[in-house]
Amino acid sequence: MSAVSKDAKRMTVHTLKRMKDAGEKISMLTAYDYSMAKIIDAAGIDVILVGDSASNVMAGHETTLPITLDQMIYHATSVIRAVERSLVVVDLPFGSYQGNSELALESAIRIMKESGAHAVKLEGGSEIIESVSRILSAGVPVMGHLGLTPQSIYKFGTYTVRAKKEAEAAKLLEDAKLLEETGVFGLVMEKIPAQLATEVSKTLSIPTIGIGAGNGTDGQVLVSHDLFGITKEFHPRFLRRYATLYDIMKEAVEHYIKDVKSTDFPNEKEQY
Repeated sequence: MSAVSKDAKRMTVHTLKRMKDAGEKISMLTAYDYSMAKIIDAAGIDVILVGDSASNVMAGHETTLPITLDQMIYHATSVIRAVERSLVVVDLPFGSYQGNSELALESAIRIMKESGAHAVKLEGGSEIIESVSRILSAGVPVMGHLGLTPQSIYKFGTYTVRAKKEAEAAKLLEDAKLLEETGVFGLVMEKIPAQLATEVSKTLSIPTIGIGAGNGTDGQVLVSHDLFGITKEFHPRFLRRYATLYDIMKEAVEHYIKDVKSTDFPNEKEQY
């Protein structure tokens, strides 16, 4: 941990900019509840994303589309109660900002006022720039998201790598510049070629966060349930599992069941 992040009592969008300028990588993980956020924040993570991936890992949906604004606010409120240092960014869910900048502003303000979050994140480029601009005009920090945008999965039809072709890569770079000019403080790039992500990161003055975008970005983000090995079915190339909690937790439950069945639990010291 370098001097920039180490000296920050509370991470802010300005801290992230200083980290990029100093060449310090930015760490980012998702959290959706108080207990998980407490652990991640205490470990020293720079940014916590209350992602609409809660739709998948918390609610069991196939996509991120079903999660509602009220549900995102609930998750964000739970996370905020736990956090003492990290910057907390909240995804605006599908249907809460696309095609209607007034609705986008209303959604962003609800998240900020009702949860106490520090910023919001939107997926897309030129298509949603009016919404981005209107939210920024209210003083709400905005993070962008380009490349694979899961809220548009039915448009793409696949979770494969984006921007491999020249035209799509050119549009991504153009959208990245447009988002920066409009005023976003940072940009997530998901599942795009590493060379393109590096080029974008060098072109922009704002921090970039990659997921499946190589090591040339200014930081990295993963879904915490994937990193901890709580999920088992998800095996993308970019994912590194740092623990195998699924197996550990399952074994603990099996042990508990065995002890209950055999009357070993509770013993005399575990009762009143």
